[in-house]
Amino acid sequence: LHMGKTMKEDLTVVVKYIKQLYPPEFSVFSTYAELYHNYFASQAKKNAESHLEDKDIYLLLSWVHKIYPKDMRKDHILAEELEKVKLGSLLPSGLIKELEKKYLDSEEATIKNSLSKCLDKEIQRWKEDKEPEKLNGHFQSELLGIFVIQSIYSGQKRAEDISAAVGEELSHRLSKELSAFLKSYKDAFEDFKEKSKKHRYYKPILIANINNCWNFRDYTEKNMAEKDDNKTSILSTLSDVENSGFDVLLQPLFAQLKPIYKKFTENKWDSSNEIMNEIIKTTSKHISDFRTLKDPFYHAIVEKIHTRLVKDYIVRLLKRKVSLKTPAQQQNLAQNISKNAADLEAFCTSNGSQATWLNSALPKLAEIIRLQDLGAIKIEVATLATTYPDIRKRHLEAFLYIKANLSRSELKSILGYLADSTASPVPGAPLFCNINVP
Repeated sequence: LHMGKTMKEDLTVVVKYIKQLYPPEFSVFSTYAELYHNYFASQAKKNAESHLEDKDIYLLLSWVHKIYPKDMRKDHILAEELEKVKLGSLLPSGLIKELEKKYLDSEEATIKNSLSKCLDKEIQRWKEDKEPEKLNGHFQSELLGIFVIQSIYSGQKRAEDISAAVGEELSHRLSKELSAFLKSYKDAFEDFKEKSKKHRYYKPILIANINNCWNFRDYTEKNMAEKDDNKTSILSTLSDVENSGFDVLLQPLFAQLKPIYKKFTENKWDSSNEIMNEIIKTTSKHISDFRTLKDPFYHAIVEKIHTRLVKDYIVRLLKRKVSLKTPAQQQNLAQNISKNAADLEAFCTSNGSQATWLNSALPKLAEIIRLQDLGAIKIEVATLATTYPDIRKRHLEAFLYIKANLSRSELKSILGYLADSTASPVPGAPLFCNINVP
């Protein structure tokens, strides 16, 4: 700092007062600048070759890349004159590379160690008989969700302050570290999930861990380049943690709903409105527990519930338990399905489901039951297949068992509208492909 200040002040005096006292061919400014630079560079080299602490390496690199070339040599009084001198760097390029490697290795090791300690502390917290803290009504872990990202972010900022190239290299290394850290985190989470089911705060801890994923996801999507291989790996690990948590949270609800859904076919759909009310009432009790999830995850879990409620309803329709011979009977069932569909949609939408793609499935199936004209049925089937391209002949055949007044040729004609493929459905939200036909 003393050398830099002295050089800057002295060269300013040369520009302002001394230069004009000499003939131009003396190049007096160049002489001063080169002598000062050579002395400064020799001292920097001597320091660089001695044993340095991490903070000294950082400071020396800051001088080489930033303070000397940008703050001093770009000074508004000196810049024009220094441009003519071409002084070069404070240190030889080989020595700079050596210092950069030491700095990067040290910074990477420090942050890796910090993340590892953070995970150990978090695992310890899960074992304590304490409810996770809440922020804005959502369970969270400040340690994991905030500290880890702050460690990585501040490390990257420090490196970028040295130079863009050093910042980019550390950024790549730390994205690799974050990917490895999250895999360890996922393993620890799975371990807790399996072994701690009797923990007093089991569910809140699961929710806090799902919520943790949001900060990691947000940071990764905003700060990592698409070409970074680790980005895909990180987002995939986060999805695994989220979905694994969702599955455990939803298990009790789905187990409770299973016997209720069976009542539809047991009662031949006669009391379907009462059964749907029971499904909604049961689901409603569980949904209130999920309000402590952060909004994106709350919407995701409600969408999973919405999908499951519609899917399980369709499963009951495909059970071949009801075969109706008269149009009046079919009309009555179609009305019941339409009413159930409307109630289900209203319930899920009022609880925040954004899965509007599900809303036409049951009404379209009700319409196929209601219609009696062969041409109209075919049009409705074609529309259904366009909206839900993963529906297959086996699904439609099981469903059309309900319409007992269709002749064999009529049934064959309708089924001809669907692909016979059992291949994977086209990309998009699947509904029918996960439904097995008995």
